[in-house]
Amino acid sequence: MNLKNESVIKEIVGAIRQLYRGVYLDSCKMSRRFGLTGPQGNVLRTLIQHGPLSSAELSRKLFVTPSNMTGIIDRLENKGLIERVRKQGDRRVILIRLTEKGMQLGNNVPDSIEKKLISGLADLEHEEVGNLLKAINQILCLVDAEDLPDAPIDVNLSSNSVP
Repeated sequence: MNLKNESVIKEIVGAIRQLYRGVYLDSCKMSRRFGLTGPQGNVLRTLIQHGPLSSAELSRKLFVTPSNMTGIIDRLENKGLIERVRKQGDRRVILIRLTEKGMQLGNNVPDSIEKKLISGLADLEHEEVGNLLKAINQILCLVDAEDLPDAPIDVNLSSNSVP
C-alpha cells in the first residue's frame, strides 16, 4: 500500500465505521426510548403520513423486503400499535392501519438517520449523487457485498414521501 493512500484509506474506513455506529446508535436510542426498532418506527411514521397501506406498499416505501415487512408488522400488531383491516371495496386487500396507541407513539418518534440521509442526498447536485453512488458501489464490490439482495425501492423525493 502506498503511503499517500494509507491515511486516506484509514479515513474512509473510519468514516464507514462512524456511519455504521450512527445507524446502530440511532436504533438503540429508538429501542430504549420507545421500545421500537428503527424499521418499526419508520412504519409508524409512514402510516401517519400516508394513512393505511398494504404490506407491499410499506415495503416499497421503506426499502424493506416483503418477508421482513411481514415480521415488522406482526411485532407492531402484537404491541397493539397497528391492525390489519380489509380494504373497503376489495376485501382481498389487507391494509395496515394505526391504532390510537400507534398514532400517539408514532407522533413522538423522531426522524430516523435514514430519513436524514435521504433528505441530505436529495439536496445534493445530480453529479454529486452519481459520484457517491459510484464510490459506494466500488466499496460494496471490495467487500463482496454487491450481490446481496436489496429491498424494493420507492422514493418519491418530490412529494415528501420519504419515511
